[in-house]
Amino acid sequence: MGRIIFFEQKNCQGRSYECSADCSDVHMHLNRCFSCKVDSGCFVVYDRPNFMGNQVFLRRGETSNHQSMGGTMGPALMDSIRSCRMIQTHRGPFRLRMYESENFGGQMHELMEDCESVQDRYSMSNCHSCNVMEGHWLMFEQQNYKGRMVYVRPGEYRNLRDMGVNNMMTISSIKRITDVC
Repeated sequence: MGRIIFFEQKNCQGRSYECSADCSDVHMHLNRCFSCKVDSGCFVVYDRPNFMGNQVFLRRGETSNHQSMGGTMGPALMDSIRSCRMIQTHRGPFRLRMYESENFGGQMHELMEDCESVQDRYSMSNCHSCNVMEGHWLMFEQQNYKGRMVYVRPGEYRNLRDMGVNNMMTISSIKRITDVC
């Protein structure tokens, strides 16, 4: 089981709130949240309520401050932390179908491993929808797992909004979450 601690001030200072599950709005427990520390497990933190907006993946022992959220998978700019999702450990195969167009249209490719470049490997201009059959995945705006990211778990995502991001994001690389969270 995971545990994350949220703090009202930078550098893990001020009032705190501990969480061991998904939290759709951290501000229900704190006036604001400018830093966090993962005590155990893995989490994705979001800069908007209800698991929306910019996202950062964090592992056990990692701490992050607002505006310089630099988790394991790179930096993201965030005004504050508003929600979080705990990532369950996945044991077994990984399977994701990605589609070039919204609503599962256009080219389709199935992934069972990490992909450093969707464009180079599949000659696919973009990924606008996906169906995650097995495992937990991180999708990145740039090649080689850089730039803004989005977390997806088993389910159907008909468009980027379903994934929790705006339509301006391009999916260029995809990575499995293989950590024992």
